[in-house]
Amino acid sequence: MQIFISGGCKNGKSAHAERVAIQLHKNSGPLYYIATMTPTDYEDEKRIARHQNERAGANFTTIEQPRNIEGILEKCDTSGSFLLDSLTALLANEMFLICGSFDKNAHKRVATGLEAILTHIENIVIVSDYIYSDAVLYDPLTELYRKSLAHVDRLMAAHCDVVLEVTYGQIIAHKGGKDYDAMA
Repeated sequence: MQIFISGGCKNGKSAHAERVAIQLHKNSGPLYYIATMTPTDYEDEKRIARHQNERAGANFTTIEQPRNIEGILEKCDTSGSFLLDSLTALLANEMFLICGSFDKNAHKRVATGLEAILTHIENIVIVSDYIYSDAVLYDPLTELYRKSLAHVDRLMAAHCDVVLEVTYGQIIAHKGGKDYDAMA
């Protein structure tokens, strides 16, 4: 089953995604955590440490893949189960380059990479942040990032069997609710 989970920051998406990935796994094949965040400050390092502590003992094999997401196909047994956390960080890594420039077409590369892995991986949970609901007017570069993430999120929602939203710890099924309920 391919599951897409979106929601606001610090609403419990990652913890829920971990539980869902473990349930999908059911002890068949390896269980992978695809980590996409490249820490840029102390807050990022704290978030990564918290996520590592939360999944300790869950038998995840962590693969660091901050760019070139289809590269996991060469590193993993695709018959396993996967948790990819998060599309938000992956797109940021691909879009905002270390040299200070940006790639306005990064979302196309990310989308192509994600489509490639979805054709090879049967059991995957993909996490993204819902960053579209405020009414703030952002600078053009931030708006480009938000639109790019929306493009990738819509694509994942279309491809995945189940689409969930985590809001204040509540799980809302927007697609495939019966499949999701049957899995639990």
